[in-house]
Amino acid sequence: MAVATVTTEPLHKPLRKKPLPAGRPREWYVTHNRRLKAMRLAIALLDTGVYYPSTATNDKIQTIAERIGIHPPSDTTCRMVRALIRYGR
Repeated sequence: MAVATVTTEPLHKPLRKKPLPAGRPREWYVTHNRRLKAMRLAIALLDTGVYYPSTATNDKIQTIAERIGIHPPSDTTCRMVRALIRYGR
């Protein structure tokens, strides 16, 4: 019989962040950072049991953002979070 071990140690080392490429238009950086924020929020919502976009209200998304320590998302970012939940399955 194999015995399962439980660990709280991460399985992988986190990736090192690289600087963003220089010379892009400002809008590219804004969109890139918005997508990263939306992905973090979508993952946090899924971890808390929110699996349907209809249950991911702006208030719930903003509450999750506060809980994980990031700035409150805009309405555009909230729509992006719901789209990730909807089409990311």
